[in-house]
Amino acid sequence: MPNLPKGHPKLLNAWAFYDWANSVYSLVIASAIFPIFYEMIFKDSGSNYVNFLGIKCKDTAMISFVTAFAFLIVAVFSPILSGIADYIGNKKAFLRFFCYLGGISCISLYWFDLNQLFLSYTFYFFGLIGFWASLVFYNSYLPDIAFPEQQDRVSARGFSLGYVGSTLLLIFNLAMVMFPHKFGITGTEKEASMFAMRISFITVGVWWIGFSHITYYFLPKGNHKAKKITKDVIFNGFNELRKVWKQLQQNLALKRYLYSYFVFIMAVQTVMLVATYFGATEISWETSKQKTTGLIISILVIQLVAVVGAVVTSRASGKFGNIKTLLFLNAFWAILCAFAYFVETPNEFYITAGFVGLVMGGIQSIARSTYSKLLPETDDTASFFSFYDVTEKIGIVIGMSIYGIIDQVTGSMRNAIVFLGVFFVIGFILLLRVPKKALI
Repeated sequence: MPNLPKGHPKLLNAWAFYDWANSVYSLVIASAIFPIFYEMIFKDSGSNYVNFLGIKCKDTAMISFVTAFAFLIVAVFSPILSGIADYIGNKKAFLRFFCYLGGISCISLYWFDLNQLFLSYTFYFFGLIGFWASLVFYNSYLPDIAFPEQQDRVSARGFSLGYVGSTLLLIFNLAMVMFPHKFGITGTEKEASMFAMRISFITVGVWWIGFSHITYYFLPKGNHKAKKITKDVIFNGFNELRKVWKQLQQNLALKRYLYSYFVFIMAVQTVMLVATYFGATEISWETSKQKTTGLIISILVIQLVAVVGAVVTSRASGKFGNIKTLLFLNAFWAILCAFAYFVETPNEFYITAGFVGLVMGGIQSIARSTYSKLLPETDDTASFFSFYDVTEKIGIVIGMSIYGIIDQVTGSMRNAIVFLGVFFVIGFILLLRVPKKALI
């Protein structure tokens, strides 16, 4: 294992390569193939309701609740993990542990079965935990391996590698699902495609764990000035969040902006997490093959358009200001949610997906930069962004829970999508309350 100095190109590339390894989870499992597989197994069973721990629950509502619970766990424990990451000398072990947890959980989705629902949802749950918890330690490495002037560039490199790697694996899995017989998979076309989806879960876990070893080989153990883990260290993250909250009371503009951010990012992230489930359940596809192909292509289009949207939004904010740009984006999102209620055909879904991609990348990038601009003069930006991250995750918990409840009570994801539009309207109103002198 080489002991490379801080800033060494090989060390920086090795760190960024973890994005190549783990981004396949967020694209293939969270966004693309698993939601399609999930919808199909319930359709084949003849019922879209499950009896889970004695409770009858709609399938799409159930996956929303499981996702919300996973994010709740991450939101509670990420400050603890962050505190540990700042002090321990071997955080590589923690990174590897959560990577293995996530990767093995993805592989275990191969056995996802309606007759073993508790175990099946457990696999999905720990996949989420492994992915998001590993990011805590992965991100904490950046100041250890890169100098300040290198960090933006290295971070962008990781994002690019993640996009390329995940897209390549998704294309491979798409080909396997569309043409399973050419990959030696036997059975009827539907049976072969379903089996190919199960194999794709294995490819994600193997890819994630396998490529992560390039990162482990070059990364140092962690903080060279490691301290013994104590009670104070474990709860250091919560103490930092408490300090940030106290400082927010003295910064009216930042506090009001965070209120708005909490509301609209809750809706944004929920839409992103449920979009494929909505497309699989609510759109009138002619055949199962058209559904699978159409949904995955839609996701690829969203990813491409999101990059364009981030660039366009950045230029708009430079001309009109961040707050005005966010006001426009919230209004646009609200209209999209209302329009989604009436979307029924594949072509209408493609158009909606394109617009979602356009504003998805834009609102996330401008929201983060707006927060950064409103921060007070401080050397402790890490604590403020930790607060920002926890705010987002709690928002996801609430958003997914509300979405699941509406879906469960009304029996329609369309009603839940429309209700999310209300959050964008509230976010718009709260943005108007940001003091004019702070408008940027």
